Amino acid sequence: MSRTYAVAAVAVVFLATVLVGGFGLRISRTTSDFYVASRTVRPRLNAAAISGEYLSAASFLGIAGLVLVHGPDMLWYPVGYTAGYLVLLVFVAAPLRRSGAYTLPDFAEGRLESRQVRRLVSVFVVAAGWLYLVPQLQGAGLTLKILTGAPGRLGDVLVASAVVIAVAAGGMRSITFVQVFQYWLKLTALLVPAIFLVLAWRGDGSPRVTFDEQLSVFRADHPLYATYGLIVATFLGTMGLPHVVVRFYTSPNGRDARRTTVAVLALIGAFYLLPPVYGALGRLYAPELIHGGDADAAVLLLPGRVIGGLGGDLLGALVAGGAFAAFLSTASGLTMAVAGVITQDVLPSRGVRHFRLATVLAMSVPLAGSMVVSRVPVADSVGMAFAVSASSFCPLLVLGIWWRRLTPPGAVAGLMLGGGSAFLSVAITVSGAVRPPGWPHALLAWPAVWSVPVGFLAMVLVSLATPGRIPPGTNAAMTRFHLPEALTAGRHR
Repeated sequence: MSRTYAVAAVAVVFLATVLVGGFGLRISRTTSDFYVASRTVRPRLNAAAISGEYLSAASFLGIAGLVLVHGPDMLWYPVGYTAGYLVLLVFVAAPLRRSGAYTLPDFAEGRLESRQVRRLVSVFVVAAGWLYLVPQLQGAGLTLKILTGAPGRLGDVLVASAVVIAVAAGGMRSITFVQVFQYWLKLTALLVPAIFLVLAWRGDGSPRVTFDEQLSVFRADHPLYATYGLIVATFLGTMGLPHVVVRFYTSPNGRDARRTTVAVLALIGAFYLLPPVYGALGRLYAPELIHGGDADAAVLLLPGRVIGGLGGDLLGALVAGGAFAAFLSTASGLTMAVAGVITQDVLPSRGVRHFRLATVLAMSVPLAGSMVVSRVPVADSVGMAFAVSASSFCPLLVLGIWWRRLTPPGAVAGLMLGGGSAFLSVAITVSGAVRPPGWPHALLAWPAVWSVPVGFLAMVLVSLATPGRIPPGTNAAMTRFHLPEALTAGRHR
């Protein structure tokens, strides 16, 4: 691939992100603009923005890499990533919007009337956001290194800089436009080269793609358990991802939140048809990546390998721009969510100036982490973040919205035992303290199978044991969650 074209593509995406973010500065005037775009984002626009931030490095590069190395079994990743929105649609989307919150800690405090629960949720939001941000920055470094030969850390710094500028400039309203632009760029960046790659494959006589050689890595010991761990984490983790949840607060009402979720299912479903194509073709045209440790680079290298010439360079540049957009959009959403929590729960003031300071703080820690933590395949590391989200926020949201008897002590117990054990498991896995083979490594690498039930069970049992701690405003909160806005407004007139 021509480095000149690749550098040009990355530069264009970088500048476009900064310019669109700068445009948000002109139209963001109030605190509500910065946090939730004044709750005026319509379903189609919001769905594209959610899809833009949700389709991360794990989606753009990681799924193809996993299919290349491990074969069709890894198709559970896109299935789980998509189906998670179906669970969110059924249980969470509309009630969450009707809660009137700005952030997950706002929801927790409003539902349970407890500052202690709010502070604990804030800790988990920040931790989950940082855990998710590290692989985005590392993936950007890998991409820039492969495309241009630049030092691997330069990509981390570029993405961090662009995200801080875009988020600090206009907050949620600005990021909405950035993420809509980046969704369509990512879809185009995979779709157009995929068409030419398939045509070239057919021109070669449609050679058969085989997966006779599949590396098992840590899935070798207990593949069925690992599969269930992946399914539980991705199906239930989506609803609690901080950058996903915060976007539903931007919908005008609960009905629009549901319509947004349906549109998201269509948009991300269309996108996820494409990465497996690159993974399968990588088996034929880039087989050395199976053992080389850079399987995530298959999407970037295939246009040059298969098409070649000027056409391959141009298609490679398009893919490079899409990959960089993937890092930028997801990192923007995560930074927005973490900055919102830091502004409201850490800094002494909640004004716009402190929000911008929080944006810098929200990015500084994961940037430092990306420099010192060894690189894990992006899809695997993101899967770990899903496990933490599923174990902590899923029980809180589902029980908080649908069960009147949830109490603050129950919520604290569930968050600590479910989310805390999942986070500890992920930390041990990343540190390499427990290595495969064996059940200890499998249980720690895929904790959602046991940590999600632990979270739910702890919340239910402790809540039943503390019936006197049910918040006095529970009935009013449940009414607000489940009745349309027009009816609840009428009740208060």
